[in-house]
Amino acid sequence: MNLPGYPFTPHRFEIRPGLSMSYLDEGPRDGEVVVMLHGNPSWSYYWRALVSGLSDKYRCIVPDHIGMGLSDKPDDDRYDYTLQSRVDDVAALLEHLGIDGPVTLAVHDWGGMIGFGWALSHAAQVRRLVVTNTAAFPMPAAKKMPWQIALGRDWKLGAFVIRAFNAFSGGASYLGVERKMPADIRRAYVSPYDSWKNRIGTVRFMQDIPLGPQDKAWPLLEQAGRRLHEFADRPAFLGWGLKDFVFDRHFLAGFQAALPDAEVHAYEDAGHYVLEDKHEILVPLVRDFLGRHPCRSALGRA
Repeated sequence: MNLPGYPFTPHRFEIRPGLSMSYLDEGPRDGEVVVMLHGNPSWSYYWRALVSGLSDKYRCIVPDHIGMGLSDKPDDDRYDYTLQSRVDDVAALLEHLGIDGPVTLAVHDWGGMIGFGWALSHAAQVRRLVVTNTAAFPMPAAKKMPWQIALGRDWKLGAFVIRAFNAFSGGASYLGVERKMPADIRRAYVSPYDSWKNRIGTVRFMQDIPLGPQDKAWPLLEQAGRRLHEFADRPAFLGWGLKDFVFDRHFLAGFQAALPDAEVHAYEDAGHYVLEDKHEILVPLVRDFLGRHPCRSALGRA
């Protein structure tokens, strides 16, 4: 693969018997730990500018979820594509790496639900938050499910189009930004999803979107939403693209309500992939934020 701006060497971890997760572990081993969690249909490539901007000082742990990026992409008989599985995978990876001390949790898209799902049982480790265009609570009442997402979630035709033509990843590389992606960057985003088999994760993520108690992921998301305010006592940075047609102003308002002291940087000319549209601005801002709010306790032993 040609991956501009991604000069990193991914590692592999057998997250479950016969299944390997790809992840980045960049920066000094004794540096403050920043765990970056991507969503769908992106992968660790989304975080590349932030990793490059922090890894001289901070230890950046950036997994590709199973079925995504450079991780294995098993069929349903080998992996349960649910939110709980994602949370368990993050816990297993961090345990494997010996990350048992303070972390900064950086999240985007599904990464918010996964990260705050993990944080439910690891709240004491979470010392800072960097939140970009995501959710950690149920769909706000004022927000309607976009038809493009409902098509992939609820309709067999939508799932077929995504797996047959890479419609979701390809579409997101155009619709998820306000500043047009260069062709080589767009190709890098979609390159892991180059076949019917390798697109299973993009579909399963959509089908797992929790909208009510009938959905598998609902109890975990509902609990995360109820407890989100418990993180209001630690530093939080909200970086938001306001042209996101999914995680829009309604979701930003939800985070601001739960985290009223959060530092907010919202942009009218940025979309869902806010780090694509605004990385020149956001990366220095995040670095400054981390510097102003250091983690002073001893970090993990790895």
